[in-house]
Amino acid sequence: MKHRHLGRSGLVVSRLALGTMTWGGDTEDDDAELQLRAFREAGGTLIDTADVYVKGESERVLGRLLAKEGGRDEVLIATKAFGTTGPGPMGRGLSRGHLLAALDASLQRLGTDYVDLWQVHAWDGGTPVEETLTTLDTAVRSGRVRYAGISNFTGWQLAKAAEHQRARSLTPLVSAQMEYSLLQRGIEREVVPAALDAGVGILPWSPLGRGVLTGKYRSGRVPADSRGASESYSSFVEPYLEDDRTHIVDAVLTAADGLGVTPLAVALAWVRDRPGVAAPIVGARTAGQLAASLAAESVTLPDEIRTALDDVSMPAASYPERLPFTSRHDDVEA
Repeated sequence: MKHRHLGRSGLVVSRLALGTMTWGGDTEDDDAELQLRAFREAGGTLIDTADVYVKGESERVLGRLLAKEGGRDEVLIATKAFGTTGPGPMGRGLSRGHLLAALDASLQRLGTDYVDLWQVHAWDGGTPVEETLTTLDTAVRSGRVRYAGISNFTGWQLAKAAEHQRARSLTPLVSAQMEYSLLQRGIEREVVPAALDAGVGILPWSPLGRGVLTGKYRSGRVPADSRGASESYSSFVEPYLEDDRTHIVDAVLTAADGLGVTPLAVALAWVRDRPGVAAPIVGARTAGQLAASLAAESVTLPDEIRTALDDVSMPAASYPERLPFTSRHDDVEA
């Protein structure tokens, strides 16, 4: 597997990350162990989790498996904090108190004394951003965190946070974990330009459009063993099954047929090679599903197919992203 720098940092990651959101829940320990082993054997290094995944079980399973398999220094653990992990108003959010308590709890569950990448899971409008960002710096200076990032921020939030760190010579932000796929290109309007400007690498989650881009939901079918049929995840998948998105899925299927590869490989290769992207995060329920994603590593889309997919999935843009007049400094009429 090839590797890339995460943004403009010195952190080098595999260009495919292993997601563990279902570990300890829908994914049994034995299957998680097979996934971890296959990922590492393929050259993968970046493993993504969060303190709220399956109420902390995802971190616990990962910690147990790394203790069993060994080689902690050969993998990069990325985890996140924000969600509810304790009682009362201080049991969630991005306050200094909650973040530091959440970090200690994550380290205990993971069985390690540091995480390679610690990310705030969402913006917290109830906590001053300065408090949150200085806490990230404290965590890095303490040695418990190597690099810091954000997740699910808007463009202005990312730009404000990155500039705050830069202006005060604090720990820079190196990652933005965002939903990004052929079915969800919203981050291209503001977040991607902000990330490129700040030197922040993008880690796409749900790069397969919540599974819809694999084609398994075509013709109105909802496989019994899919997330779309799951009580826990059906509402997560349903928005991408709407009729106005079927032409994008059809285009992926056509491209896959022409190239002799899977629709999964087409969708994953497209997002993997977008500007600013460091590593899409693939979450598999079974080892067999992960094998299909790992096999896509060798696929590179021809320019004409990439352009066709760009065109068919292009999100609507208007003012101010697409200005109706020149952006030069010449005098213009408003």
